[in-house]
Amino acid sequence: MTGEFAAIEALRSLLQPPPDTDQIWIGDDAAAVPARSGWLLLAADTVVAGVHADLQLTGLDDLGWKAMTASLSDIAAMGGDVGHALVTVAGPPGTDLARLYEGLSAAARRYQCPIVGGDLTNAGDLVVTVAVTGHCAGPPVRRGGARPGDLVWVSGTLGASAAGLRLLRERQARPPAEISDRAGWSRAETAHARPVPRLEAGRAARAAGATAMIDVSDGLSADVGHIAAESHVGVRLESLPVDPAATMEEALTGGEDFALVFCAADADRVETAFSGLEPPVLIGRCTADQSERLLDGRAFTPSGWEHSW
Repeated sequence: MTGEFAAIEALRSLLQPPPDTDQIWIGDDAAAVPARSGWLLLAADTVVAGVHADLQLTGLDDLGWKAMTASLSDIAAMGGDVGHALVTVAGPPGTDLARLYEGLSAAARRYQCPIVGGDLTNAGDLVVTVAVTGHCAGPPVRRGGARPGDLVWVSGTLGASAAGLRLLRERQARPPAEISDRAGWSRAETAHARPVPRLEAGRAARAAGATAMIDVSDGLSADVGHIAAESHVGVRLESLPVDPAATMEEALTGGEDFALVFCAADADRVETAFSGLEPPVLIGRCTADQSERLLDGRAFTPSGWEHSW
């Protein structure tokens, strides 16, 4: 195995499968199992210092925020409401837990997902894992469900987080006072340090009859590729909403935007469901040719962030 997604598929074959086809286990943004009222959603995400966050550029509080919102974004991608969180921290002795938890608790309060427990342990590197519950009154939206002819939408601009990382690296060459002056950070720099989960957009997309959905955590081209592969459809994309600070490459392959990509058949229903929210942008259509991956008429290969194994 050389990639994260090949590893996931290999692990899926080693584990017990779900007892029926309605349940969602490994392979989606979150797991979903029947509950007394609707569906219980379960998601977990891990943030590692030096891998997901450069602590020379952003703070421990930002790392805590990112750890929490990464899991919340997985709930958003299922069209769900958040419930509660467990936080596990493994790190070296002397880690500033108070500052780390400033970010964790700020995100928990902002998105009404209280932290109810977890674990602390020592380790050579700082690793923060957040597990969250969520719920849906009706069936959650999974990655595999899009149909030929469905329209493809995205809830927000693309590439801001990747552009923010680039700008923060450029800021390192400036005087120390300017580096630490967070009041002077650009919107893109803030988007990288404190990404925003699109929970309202996820619920709206589900209400609009979304047939498939995913959050942009690994890069648009990679994540659209996941929907296409799981749904057995092709995609034709055009007119991407690239963030003003970002390049097209950053929009296509930069991760952690947490924008939601979803497919839906009825444009009027999408417009109605998003009334009062930032409207999503129509970026393409699903096709019957399962091998088709086109952007502005040119073939693209899905690519983005992927851990190696």
